[in-house]
Parts: sequence; structure tokens; C-alpha cells
Amino acid sequence: MQNIIQLMQKVENGSFDKRFQEIYVDERLVGAQRARCLAALKKYQELFGADEVEIYSAPGRSEVAGNHTDHQQGKVLAASVNLDAIAVVGKTDNQKVQLLSEGYPMIEMDLSVLEAKEQEKETSNGLIRGMASVLKQNGHEIGGFKAYVTSDVLGGAGLSSSASFEVLIGMIFSGLYNEMRIDSVEIAKAAQYVENVFFGKPCGLMDQMACAVGGLIHIDFKDKKNPLVEKVEVDFSAQGYSLCITDTKGSHADLTDEYAAVPKEMKKIASFFGKEVLREVEPEVFFQNMKDLREAFQDRAVLRAIHFFREEERVGQQVAALRQGCFDRFLELVKESGNSSFQYLQNVYTNKDVKNQAVSIGLAVSESILRGHGVCRVHGGGFAGTIQAFVKNDFVEEYRGKLDAVFGPGSCHVLKVRPVGGIRLV
Repeated sequence: MQNIIQLMQKVENGSFDKRFQEIYVDERLVGAQRARCLAALKKYQELFGADEVEIYSAPGRSEVAGNHTDHQQGKVLAASVNLDAIAVVGKTDNQKVQLLSEGYPMIEMDLSVLEAKEQEKETSNGLIRGMASVLKQNGHEIGGFKAYVTSDVLGGAGLSSSASFEVLIGMIFSGLYNEMRIDSVEIAKAAQYVENVFFGKPCGLMDQMACAVGGLIHIDFKDKKNPLVEKVEVDFSAQGYSLCITDTKGSHADLTDEYAAVPKEMKKIASFFGKEVLREVEPEVFFQNMKDLREAFQDRAVLRAIHFFREEERVGQQVAALRQGCFDRFLELVKESGNSSFQYLQNVYTNKDVKNQAVSIGLAVSESILRGHGVCRVHGGGFAGTIQAFVKNDFVEEYRGKLDAVFGPGSCHVLKVRPVGGIRLV
């Protein structure tokens, strides 16, 4: 812990510039991150006074491969990105939490009660209480804190702002009360449980794992209690490409049923074979029973299962292509994955509102202008939000300009893979 006044002086004089460059992976961002950190410290002081504080950070994530496979104990390739949530935090000597997230009302709550509350579903209160509850059940210390949080992870845009916040809270408990000893994978598992139970949103583990662990990671969820996590070393810039995420401005609100239907339908197919998830079903056996599956569950569930089996193959192929330096093959597989998500998984727009298809528009515009300069696909959970593109470095500004012309200035973000996940920043 450091006195906030002294810490502001250190930030202002550039003492943490090297740290910022390591984390945000772009020297052009150092000045902006210095200013952002300083502004957050000043806001904390305005809210809570000149305390001893620490600063924590948790990134957003970009799914690179494995669209909607994690909840079936499948394989994914995901990356933390250099957009993050940061929290200036002071420790208290009680169980009370005061937390202000930029743009939202102050949260005030008591952690002496750790049971899930129905009225806290789909709220930040539920996420905070849930993380405290699970970590305490796991044998860790918890306690109160005061915090000011600011985030540039795009909310509702497929970069996992909720997972970033959950991991951020987990890191705060780890740092303030457990000397940063709680393992990142444990925090990710806790965060997934909290989102399912305390927040009330069904989800897999990919988002939380990517935010907590960091870097470009290949995750195999076959053993859901102990997923295999391995880093994949690749520098997209060195390959001549940039990772672009475009916010098509569609809201994820009221889409919980759409997200829930994907794992529900996949699990129905698995149940036909007496299994819990599709990972436990042999693809050959699935295809041999296509006629009976269509009669039992109708076509969309069958198509979504087809997507799962093909996507499982692609994840391994993409990891192999990156490790072998075959970047052109990797890009081909990105395109195949996007096509499968559109055609079989069917998560590019919602049937509740077929007149609004912003993601489809983003993909159509991207395909019309990229033409040999890159590839694009739906990003993340889908139905609304963002598209992802790998774009040749010398074409990025043209691509960004044309996407911004459709969706508004600042819609297209050029991102870097962040080498670390949730951390104590200072």
C-alpha cells in the first residue's frame, strides 16, 4: 500500500511508464495510461480521502477460436487485450464495501452476508458478493474495501466487461487479504460460478479464464474442474496483421435467453446419447444418428451441434498453424470459423429482432472492403455487439475509416494482445 499523494506524484513523474508499456504493449498508449491512472487516483481521493491505496487491473478478452465450445467442455483459443478495468483500492477494517464505477451509482454493501440474493441478479452487487462468497468458501480471507473503478473494456460489445470486473474483484481480495496468492485459474473458476449463480447469466469459463490468465492461451475444458491452459506464443504484428474489433453498437440487453439456448440445445443433443455435454459424444456416432436427432430436437439444435464438432477440430488446427508459423492457414481457419458461426451456430443476429442485424452489416461491409487484406468473423457470444478482423497492417487505417463511417467514429479498435491477465498494477 502507498500513500495516495505520493503515488500520484510517482505516476505523474513517469515512475510507472515502463510498467504501463509492458502491460499495454504500445508505447503510444503510455501517456494516456499515465493520465488515466492519475485521474483515477484523484477521483478516489475526492471520494474517500488521502488513504493508503493500491491499483489493480483486469483486461478484456478477445475470442480467437472456439466460438461457443467452452460450455460443452470443448477447446478454445482466447487472448487478453490491452483494454482493461482498473481499480484504485483502499483497505478497511470491517466487512463493508464502497465501490464507485465510473458512470454508475455508488455501491454500498456488507459482506457479512454472503448468500446469493435474487434482487442482486444482473447487478455488480451480485458479482462482488459472489466473489467474496466463493473465495471464502475456498478458504481465503475476505474483507471490506473502498474502490474507484474505471474501465475502457467496451460494455455489451463482446469483450467480456463482466468477466473483467469479476476478475478485478477477485484480484482485489487476493491482494488486500491474501498477499496475491490466489491462483489466476481459481479466480477464473470462481468468477464463472458467480456469473452463473449470483448474476444469473449462463456462461462457460472461457471469458473469465482469458481475463484472469492473460496472453494468447489455448484452453481445453475436457476436465472442467482442472482445465488445461497453455500459452501460445505469437506476435500478430510481426506477421504483418493487426487485431481489429469493431463495435456495431448492438446491445446485449435482453439477450440472456438467446445465449442460454445455445448450451441448452447442445446439451439436448448430448442427452440423446446419455451424455451431459457434446465433448463426451463421438462425432461419428452423432452423424450416424442425424435422422433421429432431427426428429427429436429439430434442425437448429442439430446444426449447432455440427458447429461444435467442426469448431473443435478447427481450434487444434489453428493452434498448430500458429505454432508452425503458417499464418495464412490460421487466417483461412478464422474465416471458416466465422462462416460456421453464421450458418450453423446462428449467433450473428437474434430472431427476436430480425430487422436489426448490425453484426451482419459489419461482416458484409468488412468482406466487401478487405478482399485479400484480411479476414473477419463474429466476435464472442454474438447476437449483437462486435466483429473481429485480422487486417494487414498497411490496410488498417483504411479499414478503420470505412467501419467508423458505418458505425460511428471510434467504433473500430486496433488492439494488442496483453501479456498478463489480472494483476496488482501498482
